[in-house]
Amino acid sequence: MESSNLRHVDTTAPRVMVVDGSRLVRKLIGDVLAREVADIRLISCGSIKEARAALEAGPVDLVTTALSLPDGDGITLARTVREASGQSYVPIIVISGDAQAHLESRRFTEDVTDYFDKALGHSALAAFIRGYVQPQPIPGARVLYVEDSRVVALATKRMLERHGMTVLHFNGAEEALEHLEAHRGQDDTGADLVLTDVYLKGELSGHDLLARLRSDFGYGKRRLPVLVMTGDANPDNQSGLLRAGANDLVLKPIEERLLVTKALFQLRLSRLPEQRSFHA
Repeated sequence: MESSNLRHVDTTAPRVMVVDGSRLVRKLIGDVLAREVADIRLISCGSIKEARAALEAGPVDLVTTALSLPDGDGITLARTVREASGQSYVPIIVISGDAQAHLESRRFTEDVTDYFDKALGHSALAAFIRGYVQPQPIPGARVLYVEDSRVVALATKRMLERHGMTVLHFNGAEEALEHLEAHRGQDDTGADLVLTDVYLKGELSGHDLLARLRSDFGYGKRRLPVLVMTGDANPDNQSGLLRAGANDLVLKPIEERLLVTKALFQLRLSRLPEQRSFHA
């Protein structure tokens, strides 16, 4: 097992464990984090066995893992982290070139917190990890939020506003589309991110809203990111939302840290120039 400190030694700095069978990939990820994410400590592991030993030495604040490892897979590694003392809630991120396919087929278990697609590039990876270990608000970011439950809307709105986001709340998809229609054809789409529930009381559902944005309006995932909130545990229904153009899903009941991290990541990603793929 390799272990190195980034920037300077600081026992209070977040500890990030990078697990990958390739030494080159581990170095590449470490170099990206050293350059773009300040004040973290890197724990580099080449296998599940090495990760177990590292966890016995002390807790970590975030784990990234490849899907395929020399002595197992990323799903097994995620379960290992969850079973380690004091590691029940640590974010576990799968970094893979085919993560999207696994996500759409719902192959990831609840032990995996999130995924990152290598094709998004180096800067996006740094922004993604920074969102978990050093979340920073994006001043002026506007979230168009569609939710017909007043209680849920109020609680979720407060979560987003606590992290510097401006929330434009609409009870139904119809009202949200009216707002977006008023900005059609302009450089400003009327929002920087759409967050919508699937099931709404009006004629149009969150799925309908997503379809309109991707087909009728022609907004791609980078032009107007869409996060869909759902309590539907059916893998086929979840896959359908992702195939229809959702950037990501937020499963209910909503966990504030995960919701905010996903929202901030999509907002930052939409502002990044196209990057070269993350290849070793």
